[in-house]
Amino acid sequence: MNKHFSAVSLFSGAGGMDVGFEEAGYDIVLANDIDPAACATYDLNHKIDSICGDLRNHRSEISKYKGVDLVFGGPPCQGFSVAGKMDPDDERSQLIWNYLSKVELLKPSVFVCENVKALAVNNRWSLVRDSLIERSSELGYVTALIVLKASDFGVPQARERMFLVGAKRTRKKVADEMFQLALYSCLEKKKIAPPTISTVIKSLGPAGSKGNDRTCSAIITYAKNPVLRKSPYAGMLFNGAGRPINPNGVALTLPASMGGNKTPIVDEDEIFLGSSSFVERYHADLLGGAKVRSGLAPKRLRRITIDEALAIQTFPATYNLSGSQSAMYRQIGNAVPCDLAKVVAESVNEILSSDIHSFTTKHTT
Repeated sequence: MNKHFSAVSLFSGAGGMDVGFEEAGYDIVLANDIDPAACATYDLNHKIDSICGDLRNHRSEISKYKGVDLVFGGPPCQGFSVAGKMDPDDERSQLIWNYLSKVELLKPSVFVCENVKALAVNNRWSLVRDSLIERSSELGYVTALIVLKASDFGVPQARERMFLVGAKRTRKKVADEMFQLALYSCLEKKKIAPPTISTVIKSLGPAGSKGNDRTCSAIITYAKNPVLRKSPYAGMLFNGAGRPINPNGVALTLPASMGGNKTPIVDEDEIFLGSSSFVERYHADLLGGAKVRSGLAPKRLRRITIDEALAIQTFPATYNLSGSQSAMYRQIGNAVPCDLAKVVAESVNEILSSDIHSFTTKHTT
């Protein structure tokens, strides 16, 4: 496998995608983000220093890398996310077109554009999807629009993300549908089971111990009007949007809004002492008609730490973060899980190592 493909990283954030692509052998020659804290984090962990600032103001610097093998990145997704207002006029919804303008400028052999699942499946965004594919075709690319679940690829998180992958057309024609089928087939072979949250947290030690000491101080109280669902890990049993995580499963999507009461909750006694689940017992009591509790939840329940959030996103254990605690949580929540990025990068490696026609034929016959 060729280990020297060059890549430009746009909307790099703290560098989650970059870790995955670097581990797959890519030489990242330029990275850019607008968030100073994320740029500082990037610079602490990667071979190059990022360009910090609005992408639209750095055309001349970026243009030096015309003909790069790959352009990848995740334009801000808040405008498309079901967790936001889903506002088509949100300025952040327009940045995906700025991303494509840099693809047009650099003319890479392949590009990878990451975003929220809603952009790929929600009817509200059907015209945007069609326009993205049409514009990519005008630029000379065959495209595949795929949705991947991080937990299918060894990430202990049920995070679903969209990837628009474009590869330059060759003289042998390949239909978008066949390319998409081939990409899914290639990725299917890379699926592995994730570790449980309990396994991940045990490897770090109890909250406050060395290596797991960047704790979240947001208190946990019983919800005054709990919302009950079939699962004790859904609904709302405690204050805020930070739901309990099942230690024997994987986490839900870690949000960029972590750091306060939106930070997910774990039961430390269940993980480290083997105690029965407090969350499941309280949920069962409520379903059975027990009285709603009030005040502070027991100390065994606590918010996940920064180090645990990093591990759940599959960042390297040695990854350094810059900025305030809230900035660190934000950077982690905004990132693409490194191990998910890596499997996408490895698939792109196959395309670049041959060509789109050979790749499609190999994985569809």
